[in-house]
Amino acid sequence: MNFGDLNYTHHPMVDYFNAMEPQAYGIQPANQPEVNLGVQDIGMSVPMGISAANVAGIYSKIRMGAGKLEIQFPGYRMGNRNAQTPEMLGEDQRQALREMQLANEVRFNTHASFGLMGMMGRDERGNFSTSGAYQDLFELKRAIDFQADMGGGSVVMHSGEFERPMTDMHLDDETHQLNLARDASGRLLIRQAHTQEFDAKFELLDNRTSQKMETVQKDRLISYPDWRRADKDYQGLDVDGNPALIRSGDYIDYQGRRVLNPYDPLKGRVPEYDKDTGRFSVKLKHFDYFKKEAQERNEWFKQQNGREPNYFEKVYPEEMFLRATLEMQEAHSRGWALQYGLETQNWIDALNKIDEAEKFYESLDEQIPPEERWKIMRQEIGITGRLGQAVVSLIPPETKHPLQILQEARTEAKKSLEFARQASAGQEQQAIDTAETKVHLITPMKRLEERGARMYAEAGVHALRKTKDPNNPVVVAIENLFPERFGGHLEELKWIIRKSREEMVELLTEPRIRWGVSRMPTEMTEEKLKEVLTPGAKGMLQENPYYMSISKEEAEKIAARHIKATLDTGHLNMWRKFWQDDPKLTREQNDAHFKDWYLKQVESLAKDGMIGNVHLADNLGYQDEHLSPGQGNAPIKEVVSIIKKHGYDRAITVEPGADATTDLSDFHGLMKTWRLFGTSVYGMGMGSPQIPQRWGDVQYSYFGQNKPPYFIFGPYAPSNDWTLWSTVPME
Repeated sequence: MNFGDLNYTHHPMVDYFNAMEPQAYGIQPANQPEVNLGVQDIGMSVPMGISAANVAGIYSKIRMGAGKLEIQFPGYRMGNRNAQTPEMLGEDQRQALREMQLANEVRFNTHASFGLMGMMGRDERGNFSTSGAYQDLFELKRAIDFQADMGGGSVVMHSGEFERPMTDMHLDDETHQLNLARDASGRLLIRQAHTQEFDAKFELLDNRTSQKMETVQKDRLISYPDWRRADKDYQGLDVDGNPALIRSGDYIDYQGRRVLNPYDPLKGRVPEYDKDTGRFSVKLKHFDYFKKEAQERNEWFKQQNGREPNYFEKVYPEEMFLRATLEMQEAHSRGWALQYGLETQNWIDALNKIDEAEKFYESLDEQIPPEERWKIMRQEIGITGRLGQAVVSLIPPETKHPLQILQEARTEAKKSLEFARQASAGQEQQAIDTAETKVHLITPMKRLEERGARMYAEAGVHALRKTKDPNNPVVVAIENLFPERFGGHLEELKWIIRKSREEMVELLTEPRIRWGVSRMPTEMTEEKLKEVLTPGAKGMLQENPYYMSISKEEAEKIAARHIKATLDTGHLNMWRKFWQDDPKLTREQNDAHFKDWYLKQVESLAKDGMIGNVHLADNLGYQDEHLSPGQGNAPIKEVVSIIKKHGYDRAITVEPGADATTDLSDFHGLMKTWRLFGTSVYGMGMGSPQIPQRWGDVQYSYFGQNKPPYFIFGPYAPSNDWTLWSTVPME
């Protein structure tokens, strides 16, 4: 209830309902916010096990005056007293919370485990796994279940999918590449360290195992061949012997024939060869070289297929950089496989000849009398060729029967054949494995789109199924986390939401999907294997357990309703410490530029209708200390003005972390926010109506304390014609 429109009255015994706002006395404060938010508009977070120990702890926040609460669960998987999980609150507690909402006219939202950092399934070693991602999905689902029991509302979870260098923040939607690190003039806006532009690190994954393969570093040089190219146009042949027009710059082999597929390991491009030195040309290459390599590889794909490569087919510089290393390992293995295999047929032929010779000497041995067999004995030095000639000449020759010599020769030949077979086959196998690894080498962003978006989409479907009131849906609200991780930039957050919604639409509209319900094991033939290993191929499609048989348009509306963003003002303000000032501008102008950048991001998110929850937290731009709004330097009033302009009417939650330590209680963080936004609060006391009371009189007296209240507001305030006969201050 808002008492702002009641007339001020003065009781002769006690002046009650003295308005504490300057407006009541004709005074307009200079810092009056553009948007007035009341007590009913701004709630507070309640981390279970930290700010509240149980349901009674939640109720105490309501008794203090909070009208909206975000119940937060710090526990991850197994909870404990100080870090609770949703499943630690059973049916009795949930029923009590439902009744509490109805009786007190308050609303609850939920924050899933603080341990969730996106849907990539990252472990403590920095690797990713699908099984880990599903464990995180279960964490999110049980938070969704809890919120569904509370009614509709948002379920917050952190993004922060993986680490990426701030100097190389790119978004690629297959039509253009958006560089988030620079402005329109090309000036670098953000970086973590002064060297990062030159030594930025990129993680790469194996998309079969999802494990981190290696970290590519910009300032690392790697050796790579200078490929043989034509230096002029001429009419010639291609590697298959067909007539071909060869243009300057085309890849050619050592006979001047045009290479058809530069990336074929057997018939592809070849390194330059210097006949004078007998060496191939190999030089150290910088990361920038592989930017051109990646661009050339993608252009070749376009020419071959008549279309632009999709996101998974496209090769990026960091992928090309590591592919170069793997390509050399593959070439090395293929070369040794060929070397070891060269003598294989010779040893096979030798064994066949030994078999024939044995038959001959066995027959001859039977025909010669024993006393004359010495005539066919042969002299042999088994170590001939293994020692120097001078040493060999000093060793007396050994006389042996031909059959004995042949048996020893067979043993040697078998050993040599086994060596050639094992070494050659092993090197060939290693080459094939390296080539396969090269194909499955991906950026984390590709895995996020292929696997992570699916996890978010399944969470969105779960929220849809758990929703009881379509007008008050359960919403998965993905929060922008820290600047150092993907999803911390609001454009990255929008990308995650967009891709997750697209995946959810597919889940709702396609009868068969990748990784659906398998009814019967299939014979994994080589052809079937190729289908299964090709993303999106028919061989991967299985029965869809989420299929709803609805139109794509309806599914898009549903996905937009159930997957949204949580805007955290404090996390966004942490970009301030990485902001690169323009030396041509003053400190005030640079601060204004950062603020403009900050608010444009918020405007973009709000304009796209993606905001489903808001966390109001402040800081001084360094760490997420959760100062009360207005106590730091985040432009919080402007943020609220922007989101309200674009129609936002959902939860706004204060996360008053610092106030629990540096002020009298965490509840003071909420009161400071009410004061910041000009909330109407009314008091009772013996003061003169000409002396307005102040927020501090309330803020540091009753609220959050254990003594009786002297000031009440909202639904707890009585009507204007009610008072105690004794004029004792009301509780």
